[in-house]
Amino acid sequence: MSEYLSYEQSGVSIDANDRMVERIKDSVARTHSPRVINLHGGFAGLFSLENSPDFKKNYKNPVLVSCTDGVGTKVILAKEMQKFDTVGTDLVAMSVNDMIVMGAEPLFFLDYLAVDKLDPERVAEMVSGIAKACEEAGCALIGGETAEMPDLYSKNEFDMAGFAVGVVERDRIIKGDAARPGDVLLGLASSGIHSNGFSLVRKICFEKAQLGIKDTVSELGGKTLGSALLEPTRIYVQPIVKLLEQYPDKCPIHAMAHITGGGLVGNIPRVLPENCDAVIDRGSWDVPEIFKWLEKLGPVEEREMFRVFNMGIGYVMAVDADEAENISKKLAAQGQRVYRIGTIEPGGRKVKLI
Repeated sequence: MSEYLSYEQSGVSIDANDRMVERIKDSVARTHSPRVINLHGGFAGLFSLENSPDFKKNYKNPVLVSCTDGVGTKVILAKEMQKFDTVGTDLVAMSVNDMIVMGAEPLFFLDYLAVDKLDPERVAEMVSGIAKACEEAGCALIGGETAEMPDLYSKNEFDMAGFAVGVVERDRIIKGDAARPGDVLLGLASSGIHSNGFSLVRKICFEKAQLGIKDTVSELGGKTLGSALLEPTRIYVQPIVKLLEQYPDKCPIHAMAHITGGGLVGNIPRVLPENCDAVIDRGSWDVPEIFKWLEKLGPVEEREMFRVFNMGIGYVMAVDADEAENISKKLAAQGQRVYRIGTIEPGGRKVKLI
């Protein structure tokens, strides 16, 4: 008589999933606030929109804001380095940084992890990075899915996606239509490459230059290449949310842009009125060495660098010129490096690099 087959023999382990859930339980719980309704064995996350001690705002006409994103081919570097927590931070950052562009405050986050074979320790490391980033962003991690698919993913391969939901008062939505000629462009420093352009990064470093992931690079301060490239995306949520709270009436922040794929030249026009251009002075901030090194190593044309990477500016704000200095000081007081990178001028929704 033939042997009975089990799910584990097909490559999927229910026991490993149970161990993983137990390992991530504390990390997830740390992100919860009184607004999270815990339900043992629930099939979905529950989040209350009523006021509670941890949620000071009394929204009169709330609008929900949603975002989703991934980490892209940066996950390949995480696999090669066997370091999985920083890409968890990237996952959260890519969605919540998009959300605050609208003036929204993140409420909760969901993750999706797809793996070839469920390794509870590896997944726990990913989720710990996600949870830590959720704490930093002030949002709750209320649900997720880990899919074990050995027939779809090769050995040790994985991918991840994130989903965030936030809220903004309807008459406080920042659409970008208030931007006007004369506005000052303020740029907030990035932590490095963040999570965009890694297909080009890998082509430069590993295919063309034949470098190894653990090679040290003097131009990058002696760091290994892998550690420099895995530097996680900076989360701008708390500085921006706290700044917006200081302007309850007329807001001098007219437009904001998260600098992701497409760089400065691709993302800023998304929030400009049709009759405005953004004029950016390329010498107004210190471009981090990693971008200079990649540009030279490629070589890559400077214009292409600005189309692919953030070049050291991860977030841009168009603000009233009279408030630009004051806003810069407020952000600097919250630990942000702020640069006055340009102005808004009459034009046709383009970015001019000078």
